[in-house]
Amino acid sequence: MFNNLLESKPKKQRSTGGLVFSGILHALLGVGAVYGTLQAKEKFDKPKAEKVDFVDVKKKEPPPPKEEPKPVPKQIVVAPPPPKGFQVLTAPIKVPDVLPDIDLSKKVTDEADFSGKGVQGGVGKGVVGGTGPVNTDQPYFEFQVEKQVQQIPGTGNLRYPDMLRSANVEGEVLAQFVVDADGRYEAGTFKVLKSSHDLFTQAVKNALPNMRFYPAEVGGKKVKQLVQQPFTFSLSKGE
Repeated sequence: MFNNLLESKPKKQRSTGGLVFSGILHALLGVGAVYGTLQAKEKFDKPKAEKVDFVDVKKKEPPPPKEEPKPVPKQIVVAPPPPKGFQVLTAPIKVPDVLPDIDLSKKVTDEADFSGKGVQGGVGKGVVGGTGPVNTDQPYFEFQVEKQVQQIPGTGNLRYPDMLRSANVEGEVLAQFVVDADGRYEAGTFKVLKSSHDLFTQAVKNALPNMRFYPAEVGGKKVKQLVQQPFTFSLSKGE
């Protein structure tokens, strides 16, 4: 059918050097692929190091302790001064048929209290314009009473603080307090006006409940008095 046949060119055979080069190249590629695979596997298998930052958390500070309120000294209301005036004697309902025993400890009657001058119910040494009568429930100032409070000797002796004694420290406390109509310190009325040391102050405060006093008097009645009294702590040369 076809009279002319195309001549096919013979295939060129590869040279020996090319075969060697091709083999080496394939070998290198294979080694590279294996190495890359191993590196990738090692990379994935290797545990990742996690970076941990430690943060110091400040502990919540506890609230400051509540300060206990200091006891407030009892508020002292001083009675108004007794008026300048006179007392009225009342006749006894029953006249005794025997003479009563004489009590020498009682105050001598002041005739000025029965002068009839001034305000009835007042006293001869009262204050002009005073608002009396005599009030036994509230304390009086020293200048308002006829007979002032006096401590009974030997009662409520002060205890010298050992620490101040060993250090040869002397001092004084000026205290204010109320003595009631029974001659006793009225609790809660203690107040320090002046003190050379807190231990001296505490010694006075501890001794007051055991002290006994002759109570103040106004118009023959025992009344409360606001007292300001110094307490001295001194050491003799032999101590």
